Amino acid sequence: MSRKIIPYNSNLKELARRLRNDSTLGEVLLWNELKSKQMLGYDFHRQKPLLNYIVDFYCAELNLVIEVDGRYHFNDEKSLSDNLRDDELSKYDLTILRFTEQEVRKDMVNVLRAIEYYILDRQERRAQ
Repeated sequence: MSRKIIPYNSNLKELARRLRNDSTLGEVLLWNELKSKQMLGYDFHRQKPLLNYIVDFYCAELNLVIEVDGRYHFNDEKSLSDNLRDDELSKYDLTILRFTEQEVRKDMVNVLRAIEYYILDRQERRAQ
């Protein structure tokens, strides 16, 4: 099964590089758990341009986007733009898992458990 190429705005590459160097504590902590194929052997990328967006974490093999939302994501305007972005990304068969910055900082065990659950459930569905 070939992987679908997701287009991206090449103008976002430099911004993505800056975001990688200026990550939140939650993003750094989660990256330390996802990098180097530590999550069940899957390769994740961080601050990855997809379409006209930059997603926090992306695994092409799983069609999975993981977002760590800071406080600014909880106002109505940002919520609306997050929903629009999620809708556009889901047109490419991407699943978006969202966690708050606080969840990642204070409850990493359950954040990792939720990601593992998604992966194991996906593997099980493929096997059927």
